[in-house]
Amino acid sequence: MAPSRVSDPLAPLLDLPGVAEAVTAARDALVAVHNHPVNLKGWPASAAEAGLRAARASAALEGARIETGDTATDPVLAGSVRVAEESVRLLSVWRTSPLQALARLHLVAAADIVPADRHGAELGRPHNSAAVSARLALLTDLVTGGTRVPAPVLVAVVHGELLALEPFPSANGVVARAAARLTAVAAGLDPRGLGVPEVGHLRKAAEYRAAAAGFAGGSREGLTTWLLHCCAQWEAGAREGLSIADART
Repeated sequence: MAPSRVSDPLAPLLDLPGVAEAVTAARDALVAVHNHPVNLKGWPASAAEAGLRAARASAALEGARIETGDTATDPVLAGSVRVAEESVRLLSVWRTSPLQALARLHLVAAADIVPADRHGAELGRPHNSAAVSARLALLTDLVTGGTRVPAPVLVAVVHGELLALEPFPSANGVVARAAARLTAVAAGLDPRGLGVPEVGHLRKAAEYRAAAAGFAGGSREGLTTWLLHCCAQWEAGAREGLSIADART
């Protein structure tokens, strides 16, 4: 049975000032990308370019050196690109077993960051604490049907919670943004992965980090700021997606 608004833990977020309007704007912006003539049939090529731009922006947010060319030598960038490639294969896993998907995302994101002799102990393994386990369990419940809030809100919560929780020893930012993309696809906000909100987060990096800290703090103002920031970057990401489609006409 789907949760009612009374029992839905995320329902109160819809009453925060400006959130409902921001949700509508984000949705409408992404509809325009999906309806672009190029994307009606040729969307896989647009999605591939969007994924690559997302990976590069996500890595840059972690301080990676962004290089030109086909080979990424920066370990964070290389991991972020692998995450983008792996995410395409993880959608069905994310829908049913988010923890398994998160473990896989971390494994490919951090493979070049974690020393080889620590791979078995760290890659794909969240911190072994009751607090981390409990919050990941709650996140799993939300992703697998424990909420009926609009997709932009769920996406922002998944993103913000993973940034705040930092469940892994490394690469948490890359994993959090990849999980947000997966949620956006799975929840129908961006079903073909054509938006690039990571570019918006990068262009407003200071705002992004401050908003994420506000979400982690849990205040009404902090939650509002984070939700509005995320919705605005999906609008920006839609514009980036349109630029990809326009370049292919």
